[in-house]
Amino acid sequence: MTRRSFFDWFPVNRLRRARPTVAVLRLDGVIGSIGPLRRGLSLTSLAGPIERAFKFRGLKAVALAINSPGGSPVQTAMIARRLRALADEAGIPVFAFAEDVAGSGGYWLACAADEIFADENSIIGSIGVRSGGFGFAGFIKRFGIERRLYTAGERKAMLDPFLREDADDVTRLGAIHQDVHESFKSLVRTRRAGKLKAPEDALFSGEFWTGRRALELGLIDGIGDLRSVMRERFGHRVRLRPVSARRTWRRRFAFGADGAGAWAPVSARLGAADPGAWTAELIAGLEERMLWSRFGL
Repeated sequence: MTRRSFFDWFPVNRLRRARPTVAVLRLDGVIGSIGPLRRGLSLTSLAGPIERAFKFRGLKAVALAINSPGGSPVQTAMIARRLRALADEAGIPVFAFAEDVAGSGGYWLACAADEIFADENSIIGSIGVRSGGFGFAGFIKRFGIERRLYTAGERKAMLDPFLREDADDVTRLGAIHQDVHESFKSLVRTRRAGKLKAPEDALFSGEFWTGRRALELGLIDGIGDLRSVMRERFGHRVRLRPVSARRTWRRRFAFGADGAGAWAPVSARLGAADPGAWTAELIAGLEERMLWSRFGL
């Protein structure tokens, strides 16, 4: 006969063990690398938290708190696949909760869940593909700067920002966009099978909607916030357990929250003598701002 300790019989401890647990995983920000100082969501940074989310004792569900305008389709797909693989292995349901925005890759991540919820005013959708950049050909010509670029391969300099735009390059980029878009559409068709309530031409146009309208279109399953829905599903005694990336004290002092050296001066991190690093960071900041601002945020 197995002997039990005092704590096994202690009522408070027994009640605590009996409480259902929901792991809460935050997916907040742009997906993918976005500059020298900015590290967005990636499988590398999220692999550990995702694994831990499915290992809580008494786990009833994993909740994804999503606030993302999208980003890298590759990182998005890898994160979503890892979530689904672990959910299927553990037999644990996954719920997604959109906050300000679950657009583009943010909605792709939401589709990794079994059910999707949002606020009435959340921005949902943008099922499409985009890429952008800047053209500096006229700028360098104006200031007498000579562009020297040496390549082996007919298309190795495709879409170089310091060369004039080439129509053939744009056509090739469009073909790549179509391939990625098909992957996105296929995922939505599979994960939202039997729930979509509008023609694909409208749903997959890249348009986005409020949470209320997204519910009518079948893109989400309900209106509600994480705490309320989880209490409704698993009772008012449910424990919400946040999961975050682990960092050692050495890493916290040497680096900032994004691992980019927040304690060091900006000039040291970028390289005071490297104007290219400053330019890259400026462009990355503008691109990140553009991702959010296209949703009115």
